[in-house]
Amino acid sequence: MSIVSINKLNLYYSEFHALKNVDMSIEEKSVMAFIGPSGCGKSTLLRTLNRMNDMINGIRIEGEVKISGQNIYSPDVNVELLRKNIGMVFQQPNPFPKSIYDNIAYGPRIHGIRDKAQLDHIVESSLKAAALWTEVSDNLKKSAYGLSGGQQQRLCIARALAVNPQILLMDEPTSALDPISTLKIEELIRELRERYTIVIVTHNMQQAARISDYTSFFLNGEVIESDQTDKIFTTPTDQRTEDYITGRFG
Repeated sequence: MSIVSINKLNLYYSEFHALKNVDMSIEEKSVMAFIGPSGCGKSTLLRTLNRMNDMINGIRIEGEVKISGQNIYSPDVNVELLRKNIGMVFQQPNPFPKSIYDNIAYGPRIHGIRDKAQLDHIVESSLKAAALWTEVSDNLKKSAYGLSGGQQQRLCIARALAVNPQILLMDEPTSALDPISTLKIEELIRELRERYTIVIVTHNMQQAARISDYTSFFLNGEVIESDQTDKIFTTPTDQRTEDYITGRFG
C-alpha cells in the first residue's frame, strides 16, 4: 500500500528546472533508495516530502505530493505537524548542544509533553529503537558532543523517532561515517522498516542494494526508473540505469 504518491511534480529554483514531471509512489513500511549522480535531484525530491524546500527563496513547485492521501502542498496543511510526521536525518550528525537526554526530549516537549515519567519512557524507547540505549544509558546527562560520529548519527535518528513519525527521511546518513558505524546504521535501517517508511538518498550503490526494497534512479532532475531494488540492479529497463549502475558514468 502506497503512503506517498507524487504526481507530475515540477520544482524550479528561480529559472532552473530542478525536478521534471516526477511521478512516484512509495510503499508503506519499506525502504526506498534514491540513487544517481550529484546534482540530479535526489536530495531536492527528498526535501519536498517534508517541505524543507519552502525555506529557499525563489522556489516554485507544481504538481502534487500526497502523503496518506493528503496533498501536503495544500494551503491548509500545518507544516509543523507535517514535519513531526516526517522525520529527517542529515548527512552530517547534528546533535543539539544539550545532554543526550535533552536531545531526545526536545521534540516531545515542543509538542506539549511535560510529564517526566512519560519523557523518560520516550527517551529510553527512542534510544533503544536507534540501537543506542546500552551504550549511553548511564550517561544521559552528558553532552551529546561527547559521542562518536556514529553514535551522534544514531542519536539524531532517535531524536527523529521520539515524536513518533510515520516516515523517516535520510540524506546520505552514513557518508560521514567510518565503515563500522555505517554497518550499524544499515542494520538499524533494516530493523526500523518494520515500523516506519524510510526514504534514503545514497551515493553508495552497494548500500542501496543491501538495505532498500525499492530504488529510484535520478538523472538531470528526472526519475529515469523506479522499481524493486533487485530488478533495478539486475534487469533495469532503461539503458541509462544500466550504464550508471555498471559505472559507465556518474
